[in-house]
Amino acid sequence: MTYQLALQQLTDSALPTGAFAHSFGFETYLDRELLFDEGSFGLWLGAFVGQQLTYSDGLAVRLFYEGADVGELDGLLSASLLPREVREASVKMGGRLLEIGAEVFPSPALELYRDSVASGRAAGHQPLAFAVVARSLGVPLKEALAAYLFATVTSLTQNAVRAIPLGQNAGQRILRKAHDDVAAAIEAIAHLTPDDFGAVSPGLEISQMRHERQRARMFMS
Repeated sequence: MTYQLALQQLTDSALPTGAFAHSFGFETYLDRELLFDEGSFGLWLGAFVGQQLTYSDGLAVRLFYEGADVGELDGLLSASLLPREVREASVKMGGRLLEIGAEVFPSPALELYRDSVASGRAAGHQPLAFAVVARSLGVPLKEALAAYLFATVTSLTQNAVRAIPLGQNAGQRILRKAHDDVAAAIEAIAHLTPDDFGAVSPGLEISQMRHERQRARMFMS
């Protein structure tokens, strides 16, 4: 299929979106010694995929594919991502993805979203930038969701390998176990309604908010 190589490029860990600089709150758990090894990080990752990625990013991608207005979804993401660092991370990585996409995978839909961001009518969140590019390339919804979710899992695992630290083999074991979490998330996303948007775990959000005032940090979020 013509989109497969493009999808691999979009989800490659070397894509320069800045994902290496973000922990999305796991560094807070690390600082409090609640996250310290392969098992504890795997538990956090499963919760992150099953909650925040499912009810915000993943649902946003699905709703966009089903025809929802990208500007409205952008506003919902800005409103639902309460931790400032996470909201800013989504916009920063989304901005880079929009820039890269415009150069290597241009499309009318992508230009419209970029124009909305440039004019201040939209923030430019990462999951929507990805969804616009992926749908323009003809990537089916389930494949787009799997690719986006697993790319996020991969980036976070690579960051945990450096930060905890974990061995490279441990990182691969975590990724293998995360296959089930991603599959469960895709199944859950298919049955959500717009009313479910933004329903995430308070514990995850509190850790992301605390990170902003953490004394020593390796990551921006």
